[in-house]
Amino acid sequence: MTQARPLKIAYLCDQDPEDSHSYSGGNSRILAALRAHVGNVTVLSSGWHAAQPVRRVIEALPDSFTIRARWRAQLAMARVIARGTEAELASAQHDVVFCAYSFQSLAKLRLPATMLRAFTSDATPTIYKKSEVGSAFGSYVQLSRLIDPLIERCERQVLRQCDVIFWPSKWMQTEAGHRYDLAPERSLVVPWGANIADPGPPNDVPLQQGEPVRLLMLGRDWWGKGGPIAFETMQRLRDGGHDATLCVIGCTPPQEHCNEHVKVLGHLDKSEPAENAVMQATLREAHFLIMPSHESYGFAFCEASAYGLPSLCLDVGGIPVRDAVNGQALPAGSGPSDFAACIAQYINAPADYASLRKATRQEYETRLNWQSWGEAVRIELLRARDGAPRI
Repeated sequence: MTQARPLKIAYLCDQDPEDSHSYSGGNSRILAALRAHVGNVTVLSSGWHAAQPVRRVIEALPDSFTIRARWRAQLAMARVIARGTEAELASAQHDVVFCAYSFQSLAKLRLPATMLRAFTSDATPTIYKKSEVGSAFGSYVQLSRLIDPLIERCERQVLRQCDVIFWPSKWMQTEAGHRYDLAPERSLVVPWGANIADPGPPNDVPLQQGEPVRLLMLGRDWWGKGGPIAFETMQRLRDGGHDATLCVIGCTPPQEHCNEHVKVLGHLDKSEPAENAVMQATLREAHFLIMPSHESYGFAFCEASAYGLPSLCLDVGGIPVRDAVNGQALPAGSGPSDFAACIAQYINAPADYASLRKATRQEYETRLNWQSWGEAVRIELLRARDGAPRI
């Protein structure tokens, strides 16, 4: 059997993918997965070419303004920026332009007929804004509504031009398919992986009556990640006679959500060996990651799965949690009593909890890792390049 010619990929994003903090680490992980499992990758400039002076002016402004103005300005000057990208592409032969996150980087981009367009993101501005995820933060200024229809038209045009789109969640595939009328064979679900190296086999951490119940919350925003619900869930469990504790990593809860049963570790830097060791030990010994937040995806759930740690969350957005597989996604609007009741069921059924931990790790090994993502993407890109039908 003849081996397929390696794919030549041009990677495009509005932020530097070599920066491990870009897009919560997803940008660098996507690039690394493409390099390791898909083909030969050339990283295109994330700058605006002839429009770069405008970008510098915008980025000198306060972050609260820049975060929204930057991508809108990039979209407004799309053709100017696209000419610079086209000049880069003309210097070498590529099979595919693979764009991550920033749909606006593909706007007005003219490619040779033989070059594929591929895209991956956990949301688009319109879908995010109109979803429960976006409405939970409600940060859009009134004036932006005047240009919302134009933005949605640009999204539709860009996405319908793509040869293949890799959504990390079924939620995004469904929402995008309906809103932009995408062809199902080009709009695929391929889950993203965890933003950590494989930690290896998980610890055996039994859960049973009369023993401690260790809850963990990860995130830089106590309120945004559902911290108050996590705290009250712990309190409800304690009121029910369970020795529940809550460990918080990434932020500091307000005084009213702190007591002797809350352990605050604050921000831990994974690049620092000592702090990373604390993070790993905490993930290995916890019984549940509890994060009742609104997420378009959520790498923390993938990381928890790598440790065999079941996640408890809300069934909102594109969270990578499947009921009774790697945790429980409770209905939107669920509160502390609902989360406490869910945990209590597992306390009363130790064998079910042990099975859940095993299934959680298996979910990571088979779906929520970057090797699986890369191998699936490679198959689809080769199929698209070679004109083979999907089976």
